[in-house]
Amino acid sequence: MKVAIMTDSNSGITQKEAKELGIFVLPMPFTIDGQEFEEDINLSQEEFYDKLMNGAEVFTSQPAAGEVTNFFNNILKDYDQIVHIPMSSGLSGSCQTAMMLAEEEEYKNKVYVVDSQRISVTQKYDVLDALELAKQGKDAKEIHDILMENKLNATIYITVNTLEYLKKGGRITPAAAALGGLLKIKPILTIQGEKLDSFQKTRTMAKANKIMINATLEDIKTRIDPTHEDMSGARIMIAYTYDKEQALELKKQAEETFPHHEIICDPLSLSVACHIGPHSLAVAACKKII
Repeated sequence: MKVAIMTDSNSGITQKEAKELGIFVLPMPFTIDGQEFEEDINLSQEEFYDKLMNGAEVFTSQPAAGEVTNFFNNILKDYDQIVHIPMSSGLSGSCQTAMMLAEEEEYKNKVYVVDSQRISVTQKYDVLDALELAKQGKDAKEIHDILMENKLNATIYITVNTLEYLKKGGRITPAAAALGGLLKIKPILTIQGEKLDSFQKTRTMAKANKIMINATLEDIKTRIDPTHEDMSGARIMIAYTYDKEQALELKKQAEETFPHHEIICDPLSLSVACHIGPHSLAVAACKKII
C-alpha cells in the first residue's frame, strides 16, 4: 500500500517543508478585516503579526468540506491511502469535519483521520512519526491505531504576555483583563488532551519559564516517560509567537534541565497565535514512538 501523510498548517509545517518531506499540508483559513487568507499560501507569519499587532480584526476559520475532499481526491490519484492528522478536535471543528468526510463510501478504508488531540509542535511530531511508520511499510489503519494509542502522551504549557487577545476571544472578561493588566499577571495555559485550560499565574516571564520547564519535567517523569531515568523516551520542544529571540533564551534554559535532548524551537501555529497574541512562549513534550 502506498500511504500518504496529510496534516493542516496548525502543525507548523510549512508548504516548503511539506514538499521536502513528501507530505501534504492543508492551509488553515483566516478572515482579516473582511478579507480571506490561507496560512502560508497568501499569508506569511510576518504579514499575520503585522496585521494582528496593528489592530486588524482577525478571525480563525476551518477549511470548507469541498476543499478537504479536493485534497483527498488529488492525493488518492497517486496514493492508495491517506493518514490525515488535523489539529485537536477540542480546539477546532475541522477534525470532526474530516472524520465525517472520511466516513463517506468513496473514502472508506482509504482515508483515516487521527484525532490525536494535539496542535503545533506535538502535532508536528505525530506527522513525522506517521511518515516514518509509512516508510516502514505500515498501512494507514496501522499508523492511525499507533498514533491514537499514543495520543495522550503529550503536554504543552503556554505563557501569554498580554491578556488582550484572550479578552478578544472571549476567554476572559474585559474586567478580568483590565485587572490582570494592572497587576501584570502572566497566565500560564496548558493543553492536556483536547482543551486549552488555565494552569497557573505569575507576574514575570522569567518565573513563567521556570514554571513551564518544571511542569514539563514532572509530566515526563510521571506520565510521558516514567520508565527511563534519563527521559530518553521523550521529545522536548519550545514554541513561540512572533519573538524568536525570547524563544531561543527559553531553549537555553530548557537545555540545562534536559541536557541530553535535542530541543526543537518552532513558531506556534497562527490559529493559536490569534487567541494568545505575540510574545507568547511555550514548552512542550511528547513520547517517542520510533
